[in-house]
Amino acid sequence: MKERTKLLLIVGFFLGAYFLPVESSRFQRAVPEGFVLLRDYAREHVLLCLVPAFFIAGAIGQFVSQGAVMKYLGATAKRPVAYGVGSVSGAILAVCSCTVLPLFSSIYKRGAGLGPATAFLYSGPAINVLAMILTARVLGLQIGLARAIGAVAFAVVIGLIMAAIFRREEAERAKNGPDPFAAAGAAASGRTRAGWQDASFLGSMIAILVFANWGASNRAVGFFAAVYEAHWYLAGAALAALVFMMVRWYDRDELRLWVLGSWEFAKQILPLLLGGILVAGWLMGRPGHDSGLIPDAWIAGAVGGNSLAANLFASVAGAFMYFATLTEIPILQGLLGSGMGKGPALALLLAGPALSLPSMIVINSYLGTKKTVVYVALVVVMSTITGLVFGAFAS
Repeated sequence: MKERTKLLLIVGFFLGAYFLPVESSRFQRAVPEGFVLLRDYAREHVLLCLVPAFFIAGAIGQFVSQGAVMKYLGATAKRPVAYGVGSVSGAILAVCSCTVLPLFSSIYKRGAGLGPATAFLYSGPAINVLAMILTARVLGLQIGLARAIGAVAFAVVIGLIMAAIFRREEAERAKNGPDPFAAAGAAASGRTRAGWQDASFLGSMIAILVFANWGASNRAVGFFAAVYEAHWYLAGAALAALVFMMVRWYDRDELRLWVLGSWEFAKQILPLLLGGILVAGWLMGRPGHDSGLIPDAWIAGAVGGNSLAANLFASVAGAFMYFATLTEIPILQGLLGSGMGKGPALALLLAGPALSLPSMIVINSYLGTKKTVVYVALVVVMSTITGLVFGAFAS
């Protein structure tokens, strides 16, 4: 770091401390609000979302061959296959912007191209079938359909643009080979299992992740309601199948390497993620509580109508806020009732679930500042333009 940069950081920190509004009632509410959001995240998401995701990421690094990743998600794979697999596999998981991070990191380290990997990164939290259905039911068919079409298109287009912009860096990365730690797992053991056994092992963990976090439906009957009624039984059955496979198909050394690989992802991601959650709580508070440093009234007042500024503000606000899966829908329902335009509502729906301040911090640790800034900018700009166009035609 240059001395000039150090000086600017020290001066900035001093000015921030000097003008800290400790007497403000909003500031006094915002400080504990950050810890409340952190507590809620730890209670509701770490054990059921992140822990399964870490073990899935570790299993990908240990049991999925680099050749398989390169074949379907590599930079040289056929585009329809690579981007189709990246988008669909992300959509199947239906996770939040933080839970998708260890999975993204795992496939990227195993040799997935930047384009398919970022398509997966966006599609995981953004293309959620239940969220699409609830959006249409609660916010209207127009917004629900626009969200579904926009999210699928965004995953592919953002991936293609990222791959095109950073094609030289990706070519150099391909020459250097896979991440040494990611490659170590598969090389450490001479596996004799069939491919379907490793696929079943991964599938059982994915089933635990999906069913343990299955959200309640707003209808008493139907497929989603029926799955919700049985979701703990389904998650328990998947866990029993996982334990059976661990005992019968895998030796102790393989399981040890799997746990070590999972721990690598956890210790890299968790500190950054929890720190980001804390900062997000201080700045914006929990959704719907108006306890952060930034008042909700400012946000509601800035997203009325369908101007470029309103759509841009909605995209940026959505990108920095943290939304747990499906929580964006009731929040937007309230904002629409307060005068939010349909265009900005769609912009927030396309940017919000896919990004958050905590996820940006973690993505930066894997992709670097330049790629992270481009990825975030693409999501924000495309969300803004799509919201602007949609708002001009929506009735």
